[in-house]
Amino acid sequence: MISSSHNDRILNIVKLTKPRERSQQGLFIIEGERELELALKNKYQIQELFYSPEISPNNKFSKHNLITTEVSANIFKKIAYKEKPDGYLALAKIIKKDLKGIKLSANPLIIVLEMVEKPGNLGAILRTAYAAKVDAVIITDPQTDIYNPNVVRASMGHLFTNQVVVATTPETKEWLKKNKIKSYGTTIKAKKYYHQVSFKSPSAIIMGTESIGLSAEWLKNINNEIKIPMQSGIDSLNVSVSSAIVIYEAKRQRGFV
Repeated sequence: MISSSHNDRILNIVKLTKPRERSQQGLFIIEGERELELALKNKYQIQELFYSPEISPNNKFSKHNLITTEVSANIFKKIAYKEKPDGYLALAKIIKKDLKGIKLSANPLIIVLEMVEKPGNLGAILRTAYAAKVDAVIITDPQTDIYNPNVVRASMGHLFTNQVVVATTPETKEWLKKNKIKSYGTTIKAKKYYHQVSFKSPSAIIMGTESIGLSAEWLKNINNEIKIPMQSGIDSLNVSVSSAIVIYEAKRQRGFV
């Protein structure tokens, strides 16, 4: 059992909190029983499981025959992200997905996030996307790594259940055009509110950053500009909140199919 914070494998977990290390090693951190279960269910390859029997007396993943290293409760709490860790933390191999690999339904609903900055917001949107049965989430020119431990945590593992792809804005625009998917971009300058347009045909909801909104590159190619009603004195909402509002309007129009 590892009980020293100077152990090389523990030090490497700390290194993997940095995006450069994740990219170089091709590994990322998954913490939590629920999150690990979802990763395994969705074919993510686990390199090593770090497990604390002092926190969780029975290893619930023993049947998976994972390479497992036991650590003390004190060490586990030092490497954990959760306030109340459950004793499970794994290193998994990064899966790189592209636009060509997205599988679409007969009437797709896509979420496109431009330059998303905060891991917590991205994670929350992924939870909403799964709950609403969105076809895919495309992240263009991201400012945060999708395998950031806080994305995994905030998504409650739904990073693994959604089709999540990183692409450039030009690549995404071309892909939407090729698949005949109309784009709906949120901007405070729009004349129509989000509930005044139809999302019943193949649709992509394009969300910009909270600070500057959608870039000019997106706005000049959007099929429809939409906005969310807000009283004077405020010009933006949290991007995860805004995404949920528009996503569920689209699902309402489609009869929640």
